[in-house]
Order: sequence, then C-alpha cells, then structure tokens
Amino acid sequence: MIKSFFRSMASRIFLILVGGTIVSVALVATMAHFERGEMATELRSKHIAERVEQVLLALDAAPAESRNALAGITERSGIRVDFSQSTTVIGKPVVSEFSTALSQVLGNSRNFRAFGNEGANCPDRFGRKQQAGEARQCQTVFTNLKDGTPLRLDISYRDGPPPLLHGGFLRNILVFLFGISLLALVISYVATKPLRNLAQAARDFGSNIDHAPLPENEGSKEVRDASIAFNSMQTSIRNHIQERTYMLAAIAHDLQTPLTRLRLRLENVDDEELRNRLVADLTQTQAMVREGLDFAQSLNEEEPLEPVDLDSLIEAICNDAVDAGYEVTFSGGGGKPVLASPHALRRCLANLLENALKYGKFAHVSVTRQDTKAIVTIIDGGPGIPDDQLEVVFQPFKRLEDSRSRHTGGTGLGLTIARIIAGKHRGSIKLKNMGVKDLGLVATLELPAS
Repeated sequence: MIKSFFRSMASRIFLILVGGTIVSVALVATMAHFERGEMATELRSKHIAERVEQVLLALDAAPAESRNALAGITERSGIRVDFSQSTTVIGKPVVSEFSTALSQVLGNSRNFRAFGNEGANCPDRFGRKQQAGEARQCQTVFTNLKDGTPLRLDISYRDGPPPLLHGGFLRNILVFLFGISLLALVISYVATKPLRNLAQAARDFGSNIDHAPLPENEGSKEVRDASIAFNSMQTSIRNHIQERTYMLAAIAHDLQTPLTRLRLRLENVDDEELRNRLVADLTQTQAMVREGLDFAQSLNEEEPLEPVDLDSLIEAICNDAVDAGYEVTFSGGGGKPVLASPHALRRCLANLLENALKYGKFAHVSVTRQDTKAIVTIIDGGPGIPDDQLEVVFQPFKRLEDSRSRHTGGTGLGLTIARIIAGKHRGSIKLKNMGVKDLGLVATLELPAS
C-alpha cells in the first residue's frame, strides 16, 4: 500500500509541495530567527545602555548622602550599584553588543570597563521569572562619577535571542504546516484530475469502443493536447476495428449462400459414402462461417448491462450440457447478482464449458465470491496443455493440434470470443494446469461484483 502511494502522481506532487514548503519554512525561520535575534539584541543593548546612562546622571545629580537610597531603587530594575572599592569580578573584559551600545551612549564623557559575569553575583531583575536551570547573566561595568567616586554596576543582561523552538513558534509552525498540507492536497488532486480522466477514458474505451470522446476545450494547453491526441487515437482504432469486423462479417455472410447451394447439389451425389464425407466437410465449413460471424459480432456487439444471477445462469448452462449427455457437476455460491450482458455472458460461459467437455471426460463448475469479485472455475478431466501454450490458445483460429475435426479441434474461436466478452465486462479469463491425476485444465473467470 505504501509503495503504491509513492507511485501515484498525486502523492508525489503532494510530497514535493509539502517537503519543499517544510524546507523553505525551515530556512526562512532559521534566517528570521537569527535576524530577529540580532535586532532584538541590538535594541535591548541600546535600551539598557540608556538606562545605565540615566542611573549615572541621577547619581551625579544626587547628594552623596542620598546615593545609597537611589542605588537601592535602581536594583529593583536589574541594576545593582556598588560604591565600594571592590574590583573582584569573575570574567574578562568583553566587547559585546551592550558594551558597544554603552560606548555610543556615553561617548567620551566617561571611561569604563565592561566584563561578562554570571551566577549569584548577578542581580535579578524585578518581575522577571527565572527559568528552571537558567543561570543568571549580567554585565559588570567599572566607571567613575563626575566627582571621581568609583562605581561598580552589575547590570542584569542576557545575550542572544529566545530559543528557536519555543512553544509559540512550534504551535504556529504546526498550524502553518497543516494549512499547507491541505492546500497541497487540493493542488495535487486538481493537477492530476485530467490524468485520472484520461486513464478512465482509456479503461472505458477498452470495454466500449464507442465510448464518448474526451472534451477537447477544457483544462490547460497540455491537457487539451493530450485529449485531442487520445480522441484521434480512439477514432483511428475504432475505424480500424470496424473495418476489420465489417470485412470479416461480410466474408462470412457472403459464404453462406454458395455453401447452401453446394449442400443442395451434394444431395444429388449417387455415391453415399462420398456424399456423407462431402456433407460432413461442408457442415464443418458452415460451422466455421457461423463462428466467424459470432466472432465479428462479439467484437462489435454492445448489449445493455443488467443484474444477472450468476448461479442460476451457470446452473442452466450445466443442465443443458447434462441433457446432452455430458458429465457436468455444479456448485454455487456467487451471492449477489453481477452487472452483465445476459446473452454475451451466457455465450462466454458456454464456450468455456464446451472447451472443457471437448477435451475432458467431465467438467466441474463452481462459483465463489472473493471481496468484490465473482470467480467462476471450470475444471475438466482432460490431459491439460503445455504451460507455454496457456496464452496462445486465446489467439483467433489457434488450435494445439493439427486435426481439423470438429469433434477434436473446432475452429479455435471459442476461447477468443470468451476472453473478449470477459474483457468487455471488466473481467478476465486465465488457464492453468491442475497437475493432479485425472484432473486437467482449470479455467478461471473473474468478474467484478458489487
């Protein structure tokens, strides 16, 4: 099932669209993430640098005895002020977005040194929730006020953008991919609909050469060109088949009259033995002509479909064979009726049974149901045929022995007509050797059943 899914053009278009979209989204999201991170870092650094400048200006303007109280207020916003002479700090001088922004904001009015720091020495910004397992990070700045007072500032600050796969981002991506998948499904269905119509038209043409042609003014240019080409092919094949059928029917029909006259004249032959041999040959010839007409009719005949009780039809055919003196058994079980042409299907089944009785001592016919198929099997008691000839016998006028006897060889059209009729019912006929003593060939007819 999975392999057949990947063989479908609709599924391939769907996977290409979805896969291409996922790759594009991943690339765009990654680029946007880093771009957003750089912009956010730059803006955040500039904002904090301006806050540091405001703190320094406020401390410069405040009296010395009020600076400690002012420092306590600034710590609530993530900036700790230390007037001690301590210069102990874990880290090393760094040049970061923050130090660059602070240099731009302060200009040449103050000298400072910036260090990266982390751990408990970093202040916790008021109102900010600390994530589990997240270490505090900060920037430590050493500078002086305008009156020369040394100053240490520990500034809560975290470099870098938020993580790429955070909850909101994942939710948005999933919603986006769901929408894209639906759109890709619709696009693949619409894009492959002309191909499905073309395939359906080919199947319909296989069972009915007079099926209506495809519309030639719908769809894209490529679809219209394909429809025109298919309709042209359909017309050529139909004309070829009709010409061959008409020729075969005309020849067979025209032979009837001289053969009838010949039979009347043979009745006047005095030699009884010679007359009987000639009449037998003529009878065989007339039978061949009739089968030629049947073959031509099977190629061109279109009978309306209707529900057919397969069990009853086969049982009637078997009863006719029993009345004619043949050994035939039947076991039913086909269940629901099949949609078929009654007369054509009867001819198909009769030809298969006749072929079995012609070469075997008996025939057993059974009907079973398998999923959406009705399966008819006919087993004979003949010698079977070589495996490499199982398909050859379906060719017109093909027989596996050289005798032209009606009782042994026939005309070689029975199986051909049977397969043509089965094909028109969207069914199939297969032959195989049983390989069991006293059992010869088994013919299997499969028909679609609702």
